[in-house]
Amino acid sequence: MTKILCIETSGLNCSVAISKDSTLLAERTENKGKFTHAESLHVFINEVVSLAGISLSEIDAIAVSGGPGSYTGLRIGVSTAKGLCFALNKPLIAISTLQILASQITDNEIIIPMIDARRMEVYSAVFDRNFNEIEKTEAKILDKNSYAEWLSKGKVIFLGDGVDKFSEICDNPNAVFVKNAYPQARDMIIHALEKFKNKAFEDIAYFEPNYLK
Repeated sequence: MTKILCIETSGLNCSVAISKDSTLLAERTENKGKFTHAESLHVFINEVVSLAGISLSEIDAIAVSGGPGSYTGLRIGVSTAKGLCFALNKPLIAISTLQILASQITDNEIIIPMIDARRMEVYSAVFDRNFNEIEKTEAKILDKNSYAEWLSKGKVIFLGDGVDKFSEICDNPNAVFVKNAYPQARDMIIHALEKFKNKAFEDIAYFEPNYLK
């Protein structure tokens, strides 16, 4: 039985979960509309450990959102994950924030998560229905013709806190916009477990999140 602590702090959500294999044991997620990660993250970790009825020493690995996202949020999450890995002698797993976000959608061929990067820019990537990245992560300046290639092929689901600005300029009937969606620790579980099985671990000393900017 593989137990993984998942930490997601790339945006306004402060989110922590513990899983056993593919099963969610406990989670704590909060979004106050501002960054409270420094105050909340360690409290949430202690809470989910208690709710799951296990100790931190029983965790097999720690997974963290690896970006892109907020510089401050990512730094807090990654530094916390690294500290726990060092203290507990556990491996570190990093998962793309955009893949985490895309995992909220389960009924479509093409999924494009968007993280707001201010003005008309977003961090985005394109995923297939199995959450494989089929167009690389990039910082993209939006215009009305953005993603025209994918939209010409059929329905495309856009989600994340960057979709508001795109929904205002995109009138393509194949575009579906899911608003108020934020990355959550529970959506890291399947990817963290796969990486654990494949021993796809990060170098704890040298790992840095993908800030893009």
